[in-house]
Amino acid sequence: MHVHVRAQSQDRRWWRMAIPWETQREMLRAEGLVYKYSTLRKVTWDFCPLLLNVRFSLVPGACISIFVFRYHTRQSESNSKLRLLFPSAPLPLFFLSYRDRQPREKYTADVSPPSPGTDGDIEVGQTGQLKRQLKSRHMQMIAIGGSIGAGLFVGSGSALHSGGPASLIIDFIIIGIMLLLTVNALGELAALYPVQGSFYNYSVRFIDRGWGFAMGWNYAINWLVILPFELTAAGITLGFWTDPDNSGDPSVNVGVWITIFLVLVIIVNLFGVKGYGEVEFVLGLIKVIAIIGFIILGVIIDCGGVPTDNRGYIGAKYWENPGAFRNGFKGFCSVFVTASFAFGGTELVGLAAAEADNPRKSIPKATKQVFWRISLFYVVSLFILGLIVPSNDPTLSKASGGHTSYSPFVLSFRLAGIKILPSIFNAVITLSVISVATSCTFASTRTIQALCAKNMGPSWGSKVDKHGRPYVAIAFALALGLLAYVNVAPQGSTIFTWLLSLSGLSNFFTWGSICYAHIRFRKVWAMNGRTTDDLPFAAMFGVIGSWIGLGLVGLCLVAQFYVALFPIGGKPDAEAFFQAYLAAPVVILFFVGYKVYYKEWSWGVDLGQIDIDEGRRELDLVAFRAELDEERRIKAGWPWWKRQWDFWM
Repeated sequence: MHVHVRAQSQDRRWWRMAIPWETQREMLRAEGLVYKYSTLRKVTWDFCPLLLNVRFSLVPGACISIFVFRYHTRQSESNSKLRLLFPSAPLPLFFLSYRDRQPREKYTADVSPPSPGTDGDIEVGQTGQLKRQLKSRHMQMIAIGGSIGAGLFVGSGSALHSGGPASLIIDFIIIGIMLLLTVNALGELAALYPVQGSFYNYSVRFIDRGWGFAMGWNYAINWLVILPFELTAAGITLGFWTDPDNSGDPSVNVGVWITIFLVLVIIVNLFGVKGYGEVEFVLGLIKVIAIIGFIILGVIIDCGGVPTDNRGYIGAKYWENPGAFRNGFKGFCSVFVTASFAFGGTELVGLAAAEADNPRKSIPKATKQVFWRISLFYVVSLFILGLIVPSNDPTLSKASGGHTSYSPFVLSFRLAGIKILPSIFNAVITLSVISVATSCTFASTRTIQALCAKNMGPSWGSKVDKHGRPYVAIAFALALGLLAYVNVAPQGSTIFTWLLSLSGLSNFFTWGSICYAHIRFRKVWAMNGRTTDDLPFAAMFGVIGSWIGLGLVGLCLVAQFYVALFPIGGKPDAEAFFQAYLAAPVVILFFVGYKVYYKEWSWGVDLGQIDIDEGRRELDLVAFRAELDEERRIKAGWPWWKRQWDFWM
């Protein structure tokens, strides 16, 4: 948004004015002044020959006050002892305060001489903005079940086959701990700065502009290529019914299902972010119920409580024969890739912060839900899976993509002789894949829109319509969804495999950047004399957690490099290596390309030049701190069990 103000001063001269937000802040900072924007609505003036107090409406419920004075003077607020002394400066000072529905960084302008013969009106030009329509329930369900899909329900089968049940659990716990630490760091940043682009923006702001550029496009490309994969996987899941004997010749061509599911994704996007939130809430709830039901039934199967299961009591016999581990250390390392793919999308809760109606409340709650998602829906369910499905079952080696006939979850019901549940769970997997497809569109379009808005992409990508939909970015992402038809063509799977390899290590780079941005942020926060008491939400594991998360990312990259170089049951293969590690050279290419194009040869941003209050929705920092202190005082009086519940939930 650009604000152009014309008003008549006390000496009856017309002025068109405004000063860039950054400029007036720098003027105040240079004088070492403490400033507080929203309190300027109630001030008394000792001397001010030129005072403009203009109020106008931006949107219903949003109000701006502009105070301009030509000669610098002393002011005092009537409600407090705050006194600011403004020495002389070359430009008039400009103050802008508002109760917001619009982010502060959107307001820019300049100072220009009065133009004669014009009216004294106020002009406000506004472009489309993303809408803040995600409620707390949407955010929590996105955190709990937003990205649970084929990676867990199908891909875990090949991981079980290559690494064994112990490797499966250990690797998922390691990745889960890394994600728990990462999402906590992201939650702290997103609650404080609920800005467009989220973690890409944090990399630009706290690490390096070139690195942030690379991370933004790496993340966008990751989701752009996963969308056609998920559409194809959704079509293949229906082969459970259309091709029950796995002959490869289904009664309905996969291309038909790809078309139907692509149309469904388009319809969801027509309803904007609210449509996405509602779809994720409903589908996420279905996934949660299905996994809880599987855990309960899995315990019954393991204890021999299913009459149709001829195996009787199973216990932990599959951990003894065929064994807890398979393929040695290579098998252990290979599971990391499947785990990272299964956990991909956990960070969506941070990306959705810009469109949350109350991120200060919803982000902390959603962040805490990640612990339960990792513990219950991944670790516990996979532990039960390893007890009731033998890792040497030959069908598990084919478990990938949408081949749900080979899903270990579906296989567990078949081994127990249960007739109807395989079909029911296959339907759940199909809905889960559709859910991830909608998340692909949301993640890629919001990232592209934020990149283009920061001049790190073509300007057309930043356009948003009046309903808050980045319509150009959505059209671009859905157009790339047509790549799903490549799989239908002869030899098309080879091309698609190379496209999909772009996302192989993408998640690790994203998660590592989040942790490092949080480390750098905490350093800037301390440099400005702030403490964790000033944060709306502090990461439960602090900076140490981010360092551990960063270390685990490095460990996983090394493990994947080892497996890519020395694959299980085969000789080193250059093609397989680059398919596994293609994301790394792509990130380097974006990073170096940015540095060369903009001729920025230095590394890292100057932490001393970072404005830590830019991007916050809270303008009255003193009142905000008082509100936080009051909340903490109330919680301190709670009984211990209620405090623990609030800490974890």
